[in-house]
Amino acid sequence: MSETYELKAEARERVGKGSARELRRNGKVPAVIYGDKQAPISIALPYKELYYKIHGGGFKTTIATIDVDGQKIQVLPKDYQLDPVRDFPVHVDFLRVSAKSVVHVNIPVHFVNEEAAPGIKRGGVLNIVRHDIEFTAPATAIPDFIEIDLTGLQLGDSIHISAVTLPKDVTPVIQDRDFTIATIAAPAGLKSEENAAVDAAGVPATEEKEGE
Repeated sequence: MSETYELKAEARERVGKGSARELRRNGKVPAVIYGDKQAPISIALPYKELYYKIHGGGFKTTIATIDVDGQKIQVLPKDYQLDPVRDFPVHVDFLRVSAKSVVHVNIPVHFVNEEAAPGIKRGGVLNIVRHDIEFTAPATAIPDFIEIDLTGLQLGDSIHISAVTLPKDVTPVIQDRDFTIATIAAPAGLKSEENAAVDAAGVPATEEKEGE
C-alpha cells in the first residue's frame, strides 16, 4: 500500500454550480466527504496539490487524511471528475474510513515475467481482459496492484482469478464464477499456418490413375 498523505481543506457553506465555478476560478476544487453513517461535508481543496495526487498514480487505492479547518478525517478517494479538454480535476468524492473499514476498490493488475512465458516467446500476444479488478479489502491495507506471474504460460493458456495469489483479506467482488483476467493468444500468422495444416490433413489423397 502506498504511503498515506495529508491534504489541507476548508469547509464550504455554499454549494451548487455557481459556488463550484467560483472556487475553481480561485484555484480550488470542490469535493465532498461522506460515509461512516455521518453527515456529508462539503469542502474545497487546493487545485495544484490535488492535481498531482490524481495524476501521480494510485490515487484511488491510497488512504489520505483531509485536514478540514483543523479536523483531521481519514478518507479513501472514491471518484473524481476531470475536465474533458484540459484534464484538470473539477470534483472529488471521498469516503470516510476507519481502521476497521472494509471497502470495495478497483485494483490494477500488473503482469511480470513475460520473458519466461514460452507462449510469448513463440510470438504470442498477452491479451488483457481485465486491466483492474474490483475487490473488497481493509481500507488500511489496500494493495497498490495485484501481481500476476506469466512464467510457464503457453499459447492458448488463460489466467483465471482462481490462479492468482491474493494478499490477506483481499477478495474479489465477483464470487459466482472463475473469471478470466488474460490469455496468451496465438499471433495471426501462426493461426493461419495451423488452420492450413488442419485443412490439408482433412483432404483425402487423390486416387492413383488406373494403369499407373
